[in-house]
Amino acid sequence: MADGGGSYDVIIIGGGLVGLATAMALLAQRPGLQLAVLEKEVAVGTHQSGHNSGVIHAGLYYQPGSLKARFCTAGRLAMMEFAGQHNIPYRQTGKLVVATRDSELPRLASLAERGRANGLAVREIGAAEIAEIEPAVRGIRALHIPESGVIDYRLVAAAYADTVRQRGGQVRCGHGVRGLARTAGGWLADTDGGPLRAGLVIACAGLQADRIAALTGQDSGQYRIVPFRGDYYTFRPAAAGLVRGLVYPVPDPAFPFLGVHFTRGIDGTLHAGPNAVPALAREGYGRLSVNGRDLLDSLRFPGLRKLARSYARTGALEIYRDLVKPAYLAEMRRYIPQLSAADITFGPSGIRAQCLSRSGGLVDDFLIEAGDGIIHVLNAPSPAATASLVIGQHIAERAVTSASR
Repeated sequence: MADGGGSYDVIIIGGGLVGLATAMALLAQRPGLQLAVLEKEVAVGTHQSGHNSGVIHAGLYYQPGSLKARFCTAGRLAMMEFAGQHNIPYRQTGKLVVATRDSELPRLASLAERGRANGLAVREIGAAEIAEIEPAVRGIRALHIPESGVIDYRLVAAAYADTVRQRGGQVRCGHGVRGLARTAGGWLADTDGGPLRAGLVIACAGLQADRIAALTGQDSGQYRIVPFRGDYYTFRPAAAGLVRGLVYPVPDPAFPFLGVHFTRGIDGTLHAGPNAVPALAREGYGRLSVNGRDLLDSLRFPGLRKLARSYARTGALEIYRDLVKPAYLAEMRRYIPQLSAADITFGPSGIRAQCLSRSGGLVDDFLIEAGDGIIHVLNAPSPAATASLVIGQHIAERAVTSASR
């Protein structure tokens, strides 16, 4: 399969960071490979890759030995090296994880141990040093993680796409995949840009991962992508200096998301968020966006109902803070007491593709499954952007191993 027109050795579904990084890695390993990345939108990096906080994660939160921990550590270094080679601005700002209550201190200590187990230079600091690092922030104790940073992942995605093309691959936007059929020689993909054939398909479809799996008959019904919307508040320019780098809360074990945190982006803009509330559309970034199919898919899945029962109280509080600005502001003022309503305005939103099991459990780690001539990335949560180069290398190695059998 090497005519370069409608037939390829490999097609990769999804032009986000993971899909593009996988293409880069395969082309580096197999020069001359006939490969195409298929993206349904008019540009790469349109969804999760382009709607995130832009953080280069250090790897503080992840279970030592997990794929998340391993990929994040190596991925952070690879990301900074790639950015340097391609003149993409990034900044190692460091991060503070701040405790504002005595009840948070045991969890903060446990988090410090986990960070050190993951090889980070974690320092435990008191109120005075918190004020030295972040003068507007108040807390009783904090962890300082110097390895964290910020970058613009839209620029990273564009550079990945350029690299794919330079290595001889194609990036075909406007090629949403509507059907996949097994053939004697591989797969036939029905796309918005016409039919395409490939010996191997790698699906890195993010918010649509379960639906692409269903097209190939590999949807067991055990997993479903349930979208969670994260809304940001943006600080007005006069207040953007209230945080110099990254300020995070101590994670709440009663809720599987981080809660309110502050990110000063590579462009100097300061955001608070995102929160995490159930989204009514997988790709709808407005607060009132609704997609009937997406909503019904979520509501029909028993795992979502079980999750809702497990986190009813904390979930309701999260929704309340999302809808009521004074409630969100009160949470932010735990860390920045001088903050006023006039300092912030509604900002952008992102959608997180959360893979949920039928039992109601959140799939926490990366989930990659291989079948006959196909590899599905079913769950690629944060730190997927940070670790995308390493994830892509991992998927490429699996693809090469699979093809050589």
